[in-house]
Amino acid sequence: LYLAQNRQRGNISAEEIATDLGISQDFISKTLQGLVKVGMIQSNRGKMGGFSLARDPESITLLEIVTIIDGNEAFENCVMGLPQCHSDSPCALHSKWQPLREAAQAMLSSTTVAQFEPSKTEVIFDR
Repeated sequence: LYLAQNRQRGNISAEEIATDLGISQDFISKTLQGLVKVGMIQSNRGKMGGFSLARDPESITLLEIVTIIDGNEAFENCVMGLPQCHSDSPCALHSKWQPLREAAQAMLSSTTVAQFEPSKTEVIFDR
């Protein structure tokens, strides 16, 4: 989302992103490299290097980002962490959690990175 919000600036360094967001540069670097590996963002070396979106922001959903970074665990595993919980043998919270899980997936899959560009919304990450 940061890269979409700052798309007009071109390449942005991992250090700058980490500083602006107040998070570890190691963490953001690993996250960015994971997104580079799947072709969502691109990395450019050199004096004017950094990271930028590699795909059309309209084609990148929040669900895709969450899945790349965190995997499917949030949508597949039991909310209570019980390994034996599944639709055939549900835990006590399974029926309550399922609609929330489906709603979250629907919202994330229908929301694209383009919706967070400055022209479409307020700036989330203010420099």
